[in-house]
Amino acid sequence: MPADRRTVLADAAIDVLAEAGIRGLTHRAVDRAANLPSGTTSAYYRTRQALLTALVRRLGNLDQAELQAIGAQTPVPRNADELAAGIAAFVERRLTGDGRRRTLARYACAIESVHHPELREILVPRHNAGRQVVHDFLTAQGVADADDRTITLLTCVDGLVFDRLVGGGTVSDQVIRGLVAAALR
Repeated sequence: MPADRRTVLADAAIDVLAEAGIRGLTHRAVDRAANLPSGTTSAYYRTRQALLTALVRRLGNLDQAELQAIGAQTPVPRNADELAAGIAAFVERRLTGDGRRRTLARYACAIESVHHPELREILVPRHNAGRQVVHDFLTAQGVADADDRTITLLTCVDGLVFDRLVGGGTVSDQVIRGLVAAALR
């Protein structure tokens, strides 16, 4: 049961961080969010750093699973419009519902990782099937530096998501098509 309880607490910590920010992430707030008795979180994660590390690991696992699933379900796009449509769907997932909650928490953790390098190691983007789909598309289109262009394209998408989370609104299909076109040039 401890592994399950740890997951419940990490998920509750993600919720707290997304709703209340880094200063609102306390053991008591996580206990309340998880609907568990006071002191439960501190019994599993003695320090704030242990709690934050567990939260970041959980975020990484959830994100990696999502990206693997997207990549496994998505054939290599046949053209730029298909790639843009796939990226648009991904952006929509990051800006709404559970994806929004996790994205808010991820960005808060990214800022915190500046002061805690051990978190940075967990947050570093890893290879996944979703990233591979983009890379394979660019390679199939004859892009010579597909590795660098994949990173650049996905970093730009990440920046757009951040901008819309902070400033509100959505990312237009036209903007995404422009990013894909730039990656192909």
